[in-house]
Amino acid sequence: MRPHLVFWISAAVRMTIILAMSAVAAYFFGVVTGLALALISMIVLIVVQLQYLLNLSDWLDNPNSARLPDGWGAWTEIFSRLYKLRRGDEKNQSELAEWLARFRQAMTLLPDGLVIMDDVMFLEWCNPIAEHHLGLDLSRDKGMRVTNLVRAPEFIDYIILGRYETPLTLSLRDRKLIVHVIPFENRRQILVTHDITESERIDMMRRDFIANASHELRTPLTVINGFLEIAAMQPDMEVSIRSSHVKLMIEQGERMQRLVEDMLTLSRLESTEFKVRTEHIDMHLMLRHICQEAQALSAGKHQISLEFDGPDIQGSSDEIRSAISNLVTNAVRYTPEHGEIKIIWKNTPQGPKCVVQDNGIGISQEHISRLTERFYRVDKSRSRETQGTGLGLAIVKHVLIRHDAQLLIESTVNVGSKFCVQFSPRAVVLPS
Repeated sequence: MRPHLVFWISAAVRMTIILAMSAVAAYFFGVVTGLALALISMIVLIVVQLQYLLNLSDWLDNPNSARLPDGWGAWTEIFSRLYKLRRGDEKNQSELAEWLARFRQAMTLLPDGLVIMDDVMFLEWCNPIAEHHLGLDLSRDKGMRVTNLVRAPEFIDYIILGRYETPLTLSLRDRKLIVHVIPFENRRQILVTHDITESERIDMMRRDFIANASHELRTPLTVINGFLEIAAMQPDMEVSIRSSHVKLMIEQGERMQRLVEDMLTLSRLESTEFKVRTEHIDMHLMLRHICQEAQALSAGKHQISLEFDGPDIQGSSDEIRSAISNLVTNAVRYTPEHGEIKIIWKNTPQGPKCVVQDNGIGISQEHISRLTERFYRVDKSRSRETQGTGLGLAIVKHVLIRHDAQLLIESTVNVGSKFCVQFSPRAVVLPS
């Protein structure tokens, strides 16, 4: 039944009841009594309606605390509808609050910084990444002008000029950021910050790697091509000179081969698809072989000793052997004649440790942090004399990363160096 029809039927029923009661009173007690009863009934009805209106007014002023009455007659339908509207509104608000919480949670998980500002650049909201990028604090800075919070001149110029078609590259707080402002709605703007520090570092490493690799390959190729041109121009060259040239070309060819092999090894170690092949490694046997190889390389010029007091470990035998062999070979190459080299394998509370210690030329402190960079050399001329490729310690670093191990370096100029490979306790092979 239609609501309007229900309302008027209910009102008509009440009026009919009042008139019937008044007519009965007038019949039995006189006309005056009937009219008095009718007047009193109408007054009561009006007072009840006014009381319901007052209750409705109280509820509208404070719908959360005031109780919605049950009602009588047409008021029952009115209050019922209001109750349904309130429940629907509460449900909508709950859903809206839930969606808003989800939205903010999603914004906090974004890898980029996000700042919401009004039309005059006052901060309304930002995610934690934006706080880190720009040095903001939402609880402290909300309602403040962003240009007063980020004081970089180029950022202020970018915001004031409003030329947002081209993003701004900004160096701030030791980071390199791409900043972009996106207007939305009529009185809101979104500021997005993207951190390119790591990608810039990787690009620089890639450029340096290509430049260094090209330089390292150019030198032996120049020597080989030069000798070949001489041989082509002088077919009757003396046998002794020709033999000397061929020997030098073989040496340069071997140098190129070592360099290419190290580059391929490094590329393989960096590949996520190349998984560590875990196996039981007999460290005593491995270190004894490495010590013998070092003695052969030294040709009796150094005193090389092995101290063994540690467990076997698990990992890739070839990779671990390559890493430790690189450290021992470097010790032989950079320790003067009659120097002493110690290879120590021991167990510690932090896990097994391999120490390669020498009393060689040592390394200045400013170089130590960069030793594991590709092609980084402390003394380039000496590195070429010792036939190093400049990739040995980079290979060591990546092998240890793959085995959850660390390389610790201590060195003093003209005193010696100590290279420590610290494995985790998880690498130990427990006795069966």
